[in-house]
Amino acid sequence: MSTAELQETVFFILATVIVVCSILTVTTNRILRSATYLLFVLFATAGIYFQLEYSFLGAVQLTIYAGGIIILYVFSILLTTTDKSKVSRLKNSKMFAGLITALAGAAICVYITLMHSFGPSRFVGGEINQKVIGTALMGTEKYQYLLPFEVISVLLLTCIIGGIMIARKR
Repeated sequence: MSTAELQETVFFILATVIVVCSILTVTTNRILRSATYLLFVLFATAGIYFQLEYSFLGAVQLTIYAGGIIILYVFSILLTTTDKSKVSRLKNSKMFAGLITALAGAAICVYITLMHSFGPSRFVGGEINQKVIGTALMGTEKYQYLLPFEVISVLLLTCIIGGIMIARKR
């Protein structure tokens, strides 16, 4: 098996894991299982980043999302109690509306993908210089990410404060 065939096989395995676990995330009735399936989706996404030789993005994916956000989800799930009597089944009309919306979104994605002419790939493998990444993250110009970086830090701070407040009530 050649290297290209091996990379393609790994990609299809990771893509299959992402699709299957994404479906399981939104269809399972148990919230802890849903968080676990989401963790598998995030791990597989990081695997695709590593396969593309974007080790920085893969490390960020593992650290921030798979490491931080999922742990916050699990702590929130385990620290909050649900009253089983208040849990209600989803009405058929809402289930039908959700199904129609999902099918419409999938149809739009397929239509756009089929109608778009993809040009030749101009991907250059290898690492990007850390100075370029740092300038892009901390700059305020177009295509620089200081504002999203600050929003993510405020989101994480809010999650930490929320986790402390939930734990403090106990």
